[in-house]
Order: sequence, then C-alpha cells, then structure tokens
Amino acid sequence: MQSKSVWQAMGRPGFLVSWWPWRAVVYLVSGAVTGAFVFVLVVLMVVAGGALAVVLVGLPLLVALALCGLPVARVERLRLRIVDAEAVPDPHREPVVPGLRAWLVVRLRERATWRELGYVVLFAGLLWPVDALVVAVGLLVPVSLVATPVLMATVGDGQEAKVLKEWTVTGWPTAFGVSVVGLVLLGLCAYALGVVAGARAGLTRLLIAARDVELGERVVELARSRVRLVDAFEAERRRIERDLHDGAQQRLVALSVTLGVARLDAPPESPLAEQLAKAQGEVGSALEELRELIHGIHPQVLADYGLQAAVADAADRAAVPVDVSLDLPGRLPRAVESAAYFVVCEALANVDRHSGASRAEVGGGHREGRLFVEVRDDGCGGADPGGGSGLTGLSDRVSVLDGRLSLSSPPGGPTSLRVEIPCEWSQLTDRGRRSA
Repeated sequence: MQSKSVWQAMGRPGFLVSWWPWRAVVYLVSGAVTGAFVFVLVVLMVVAGGALAVVLVGLPLLVALALCGLPVARVERLRLRIVDAEAVPDPHREPVVPGLRAWLVVRLRERATWRELGYVVLFAGLLWPVDALVVAVGLLVPVSLVATPVLMATVGDGQEAKVLKEWTVTGWPTAFGVSVVGLVLLGLCAYALGVVAGARAGLTRLLIAARDVELGERVVELARSRVRLVDAFEAERRRIERDLHDGAQQRLVALSVTLGVARLDAPPESPLAEQLAKAQGEVGSALEELRELIHGIHPQVLADYGLQAAVADAADRAAVPVDVSLDLPGRLPRAVESAAYFVVCEALANVDRHSGASRAEVGGGHREGRLFVEVRDDGCGGADPGGGSGLTGLSDRVSVLDGRLSLSSPPGGPTSLRVEIPCEWSQLTDRGRRSA
C-alpha cells in the first residue's frame, strides 16, 4: 500500500531511496522561506499600523494584521500536502449574507481566525528559524562530509581539504573515510529530517485544522438546516394543497355546474346532450383525481384537526379493516404530525399491496416527550425496507426530526412498523388540559 505521509513512509523499507526524504527537505526549506517572508510582513504591518493608528489611517492595517492568519493558514494547508497526502479541512464557514462587512464580522468572530493569528506569531517568531537550523545541520553537514574527496581534488589540489572549515584532511584514505562517514550520517539525517518534518506538520495541522468543537458546531448547524428544510418543505406542500383546493378544484366544480346547466338547455336524447353528459363525467373524474392528489400532498383534515383525525380518515379509506387506538389529546408540531401521518399512510398502503392481511391496527400516543405510533397487521410478513416499499424516504424524514423508524416483519408475520419522534405539545384540547 502506498504511503500517504512521511510518518508511514519511515516505517517501511525503502525510505532512503524514495522521494520522501526529499519531500521532507522541501517542506522544511519552504517553511524557512515562507516564515522569513511572513516575519518581515508582520513586522512591517505592526510598525506601520501602530504608527498610523493615532490618525486612524493605520486601523485598516491592524484589521489586516488580525486577518493575516487566513492567507498564511491557506498556504500552510497547501504545504502540508508535501509530507501528508490527507487534506486539511478549512475550518471557516461561509457567511450567510454576501458582502465584505458580513464576511469581516464572521471572520472576526470565529475562533479559528484568532487561532490562525496565533500560529502566524509562532511561525514568524520561532518555527521558521527552527526549520532553517534543522535543514542546515541535517543536510549541509553530511553533504560536506560526503564531498570531502571532491573538495580535496579541486580546491585542495590533491593535498588537503577543510572539513566544515574545522578539520584538515591531508590524505586520500582519510578523505574517503570521511566521505563514507558522511554517507552513513546522511542516511541517519534523512530519518531525522523526516521525523522533524512529520512533527512540524503535525503541529501545523493541530493549530490550523478544524477542531472537534467547531466540527460539532457545524454538525449542529447542519441538523438545524435540515429541520428548516423540512419545515419549508411542509409549508410548500400546504401552499400547493391550498392553491389546488381554492384554484383548480373550484374551477373544475364551476365547469361541472356549467356543463350541467347546459345539459338542461340541450334537447333530450340529442347528440349534444350526450356530449355534454360525457364532458361532465370527465370533469367529475378529473375532480376525483384532483381530490386524491390534494389529499396525498397534504390532507386538509390533518391541517384542520390534527394527526388523530387524519389517521382515522386514512383508516376509513384503507382497503382492509383498520382498528385505530391513537390517543392524542392535542396538537403536535406540524412537521411531526405530517411525518407520522405519511408513515401510517405508507404502511397501510403496503398492508394492502403486499401483506395479504385481513386486518390491521394503528395505535400509539404521546408519553415522556415522545410520539409513539405503531402499525400492525396479521399478514404474511417478510417486508424489506430497502425493497421499494417507500419506507426508506420516510425513515430519512423521521430521522431529520431526531426520530426513529423500526420495522419487525418475520416470515409468516405479523408485521409491526413503529415510529418514535421526540416532540412537545403545541396545543392541548380541553381534555388534554384536564389530564395534564
């Protein structure tokens, strides 16, 4: 398996003949160069911003200084790919409102911005000199030892050579011996450079990568956005149902009445009367289909009277006899009622299509801050949630509300579908208030 980081490469044979030692050198050298540039830039911004702050001209420079960690951290995340193939996620979130002001407000309020500024201070003040020192000691020293015979043959005219400007070598055997020592030391320093580069990359990742707390905040925000999407979806369903009910349905009713009046004026048993009767029948069929469509989008009984009445209505329209024992003395949040209702409808539809049951039962209630709804039938069982039953989408919809949908359907039956959704009462009836 191919190594994805310098740490993994060092634990496997062939490290010295791979590209990883050179990648470690490139990472440390680029860190020294980048750090020196950042040091000069930070010093200039601090001096200029502090000197001009008294006349308010330097305030933008100070704001820029506070945000200088953003580009530096972006460069560091790119540099990490030299010694670590795993990408570092950007901890910053995009502002909801476009514009420079909103962007500045979001960035200045993020802890990641100030953590990256702290990294800039550490990088400019300490880390880049360490990178330069490690490269100088770990690379230049062994290379100088390895090059001793070359130096003796060129600069020393074959007579002598200065090793690190400290020791003088006067014989060829000694020169080649120093070169061999340099090769051994070069291999050891390759591992040392790999260790330093890996530790340096780990420190950088720790300081500029997304923290668990910020990831948790993103997860919470994602969950909230999913709930908002569900609420918006339910509101859109109710709007479509209302528009169809008050618009297209009323026009079809008016058209049916007009055709009926025209039939009264037409001669009996005439071709015109037959055509008008046929057209009125087609309008009636279209009305029935439209009513079924409206009921499937969002039934009016659910919006007006709540989950208990809507489930009772669905049981009355089911193909098999259904006993309802759902006790809800009040109204629940609309999203919860809608999710539970469509789970019951899908379950009853599956009972009719697949189970071969002679009877079904819908029961449940609200206990300890949770809605419980269970649909049971005496059919053949063997239901598969992933077999196109339509329950997968409903399970996702319930999970958005922090609920859970479970199915028990052994071969031979019975089948039991249970949904639990945490929720509180949004409105209690008089009976609910008395029981409370």
